[in-house]
Amino acid sequence: MTHDVENESAPQLSADEAALLREMPELDGVGQSRRTFMITSAVGSLGLFASNLLAKEAALADLPLAADAVSAPVKAQNVVKVALQINGAPQTLELDSRVVLLDALRERLGLTGSKKGCDQGQCGACTVLVDGQRVLSCLTLTATLEGREVTTIEGLAQNDQLHPVQAAFIKHDAFQCGYCTPGQICSAVGVLGEARRGDVSHVTADVRKGNASLSDDEIRERMSGNICRCGAYPGIVAAVQEAHSGRQSAQTWGFATETQLASVRKEDGHETV
Repeated sequence: MTHDVENESAPQLSADEAALLREMPELDGVGQSRRTFMITSAVGSLGLFASNLLAKEAALADLPLAADAVSAPVKAQNVVKVALQINGAPQTLELDSRVVLLDALRERLGLTGSKKGCDQGQCGACTVLVDGQRVLSCLTLTATLEGREVTTIEGLAQNDQLHPVQAAFIKHDAFQCGYCTPGQICSAVGVLGEARRGDVSHVTADVRKGNASLSDDEIRERMSGNICRCGAYPGIVAAVQEAHSGRQSAQTWGFATETQLASVRKEDGHETV
């Protein structure tokens, strides 16, 4: 059933409204009922929606189909040419000046060992070496590396010979899921270079003498920027220590005896029956 607005009965007027119309006849017919107003507003809103929809369709008419849009390359802006060494091989890249090293390695060169974790320089999963020093590749613009030498996890091993840090990580089971391991290993290689140069850290006892040897505390401090969500830190410290000193890190944990456990419970106020 349709509603005929024209045949809608006239609204009932109060005594005051009728008196006002008698005094001011020019107001007769001005205004409309609430139902008429709502219907007119709805029709106007639908018309506006339809016009906006048609405008959007016209704007999208010149775009490629959805399948093509997914695979369409993003147009680079302010393209720069960068010549650098990556894992001993010369590379010349032409890319957007805003592209960071991590994306250039993974997307342009297929070197996916360096992982994108937080993409904010907080987790260390993207750590690589630039001229032998560790950097966060997610915060390093590729355009700033003209003439520099970049070493990623793929470039540490020599033929079939693992880098000593890689071998130590395997020996000490210094990883679980392995996602952070490439960044951990590159960072550890950088730490060994710092020790050879005598660089100091926040926990170095005497900064005047430098620091050529790495204690476990030194390793923990220097590797603190690399987060392992699996908690494999004891193995990581042991691996770096062995790669640095050639000796296996001393075991710092052991199984508690029942007598020791009972003593701990007693001290904590948890007596067992």
